[in-house]
Amino acid sequence: MAPTESKILSSYLLVPAQLPAIISLQEFIELFPRSQQASPHIRSLYRDLQSQRNTVVDSVAADIEAEVKLGKVLRRTIVKTRREAESQEYDDEVVIERLLFGATSSNSQAQKQSIHSIIPDLEGAISELESELQRLADEEAALLASIQQTVGSMSDLRYGRLANHQLREQVLEGLANLQETCKGQN
Repeated sequence: MAPTESKILSSYLLVPAQLPAIISLQEFIELFPRSQQASPHIRSLYRDLQSQRNTVVDSVAADIEAEVKLGKVLRRTIVKTRREAESQEYDDEVVIERLLFGATSSNSQAQKQSIHSIIPDLEGAISELESELQRLADEEAALLASIQQTVGSMSDLRYGRLANHQLREQVLEGLANLQETCKGQN
């Protein structure tokens, strides 16, 4: 049987997240200077860290549970939507017939349209399709221009031609300030 979403998330997020799984009390004590290792405050600090870690783990466990519930709801919604879509599937010919002859086309008494009465409807459909194609072509052109601009900007970066010619000096100045700040803190 395949592992569930809950099992996967729990095994990767919760099991290795407990503080004793990460560092034991003895390893934690050894991180402190020898003169401080016997202090009872270290054990207290470890217990406090363990409590904080358990709070985080509990929060993650609650989030996993909520995510699993959401997943069930989404699966139900997808199944429902698929069922509705399957029940509403229709035949293209029926749709065209209804558009041309109206909703009562299944009746034998339905009025038949002549070629002259259908042509304006077909011409209207053609003009709508042409305008939709033009809109899509315009959108494509705008996207292509945006992509070409992005590629152009990236090639400037690749070859070292930046729009801000003072960027190198600004970065070096920032690094120097950072070094001075670090020296001042030591």
